[in-house]
Amino acid sequence: MAKNSDDMLDSVSKVKLTASDYVIRGIGYVFISLFAIASIFPFLVILGTSFETENNIISYGVTLIPREFTTAAYELVIKGGTIWESYGLTVVMTLVGTLFGLFICSMTGYALQRRDFPFRNAISFFIYFTSLFQAGLAPYYLLMTGTYHLNNSYLAVLLPLMVSSWLIILMKNFAKSVPHELTESGKIDGAGDFKIFYSIVLPMLKPGLATVGLFLALGYWNEWYQSSLFLQNKSVLPLQYRLYKIVNEAQSLKNSVASQYVSVSNLPTESLKMATAMMTTGPIIFLYPFVQRYFIGGITVGAVKG
Repeated sequence: MAKNSDDMLDSVSKVKLTASDYVIRGIGYVFISLFAIASIFPFLVILGTSFETENNIISYGVTLIPREFTTAAYELVIKGGTIWESYGLTVVMTLVGTLFGLFICSMTGYALQRRDFPFRNAISFFIYFTSLFQAGLAPYYLLMTGTYHLNNSYLAVLLPLMVSSWLIILMKNFAKSVPHELTESGKIDGAGDFKIFYSIVLPMLKPGLATVGLFLALGYWNEWYQSSLFLQNKSVLPLQYRLYKIVNEAQSLKNSVASQYVSVSNLPTESLKMATAMMTTGPIIFLYPFVQRYFIGGITVGAVKG
């Protein structure tokens, strides 16, 4: 059998490509290269502009190569040292929230697709129903502060992003790809429900875990709105909200009455926006290559609703 498969591979490798095959491949490589350049070009423009002086940005606009190289925007962000504490807080919240969110979403999605779970359709409907309607900001704020007493608590940011109806539905569709016969065989061997889930189902949900995990990680990394509502009195703020406040404070200072008496014309407000974009986008963008092979296949499998 192995010999036959080797012979088939050898025969495939010996197939000669025609001139039209080379032309089609060449055109494909050119289009892919152009698309890659077009995708990375805005990122490089942001990087170059973040090192440009404020006056040059106002006079000439954004640039790929700085006319006058300066690190004033990054110095303004780093000044005070709290930015590194914000980085650490955001990393911890991203890791903890993603791990617990994956655990909850995967267990819920697996339970909702079990044939022997009698209320799976009703519960699935209620979960889906919550994605269609929202109570509004005022009831949500009163619920978090008055009922749960999470005002000025990091849990007010950590808990709401941990689970969403859409991610549960997505994970449910992934779990449908697991053959029901495998779980039945686990029961015959004497394994409990959690043992079946951990040992049999979870290893087969790698594409789903990578897809949902990436969505969760991006949600925690880019979060700033929950922080602005519930973390007003914290000394250490999540990264996005900290940078949001820095940009707003710099812009307010430039537009304030004090600017009439103190020269703030060189305050890097525009380059500061580019620098904050680089500092927030840079670390999380390196996560995608590790989950790319699972993410692409996972999107196509989990997007089919049932």
